[in-house]
Amino acid sequence: MNPTAAATGGAGLLLWVAFPYTCLAVFAVGHVWRYRQDQFGWTSRTTQLLEHRWLRWGSPLFHLGAFAVIAGHAMGLAVPASWTEAVGIDEHAYHTTALVLGSAAGIAMVTGLGMLCARRLLTRRIRLTTNRSDKLLFPLLSATVLLGISATAAHNVFGGGYDYRSTVSVWFRGIFALDPRPEAITGAPLLFQLHALSACLLFAAWPFTRLVHVWSAPIGYLIRPYLVYRRRAATPAPAARTGTARASRPGRAA
Repeated sequence: MNPTAAATGGAGLLLWVAFPYTCLAVFAVGHVWRYRQDQFGWTSRTTQLLEHRWLRWGSPLFHLGAFAVIAGHAMGLAVPASWTEAVGIDEHAYHTTALVLGSAAGIAMVTGLGMLCARRLLTRRIRLTTNRSDKLLFPLLSATVLLGISATAAHNVFGGGYDYRSTVSVWFRGIFALDPRPEAITGAPLLFQLHALSACLLFAAWPFTRLVHVWSAPIGYLIRPYLVYRRRAATPAPAARTGTARASRPGRAA
């Protein structure tokens, strides 16, 4: 551990070093356990047959928005500012683009998630299929998303702007590089800290919820060959065959 991190207080080390690594360990070990113990439950447990109208709009909005949000987080957290500057993207252009595209993705994700949550609460048949893992997942996922949007809105939309790539991103990369830097995030605004902690909790809960279906995405369907269906040759109906047979049968003389 670097000397600056060692100088951080015990609470900082607990929150920003021990807690993230514990959540990542649960994430990794939990997936192995889930795969070995519950392969038949490795699914999203779709309820499309019970209700389709809300799902038709809510699911695409949520998933497309989530994919865009994840891509934006990967760019903002994993890619250092020096890399984007090296390819000619200055900080102003980066933050403007991230704000516009991130806002659109966030709105789509929140709208879709709201429709899915409302569908689960208001439709009795869907509500009866809600298990304990869903009762944990939906509030935790909603809190993580809302905290992220609140942090962006409070500091980068209505506030004076905050460069999270010099603090939160440094801490994030340090966790995966096994060089934790808790001092980088201890000075970040509270909303960004809460968003990071809720994301850690989400990773810890991931293996025990329906989120595992992410690793079973049917990517192979994009490259699989077409299925050829042949129409079966038309055959006469049974009634027609019976009638024809009776008509052609010679009758007895009167």
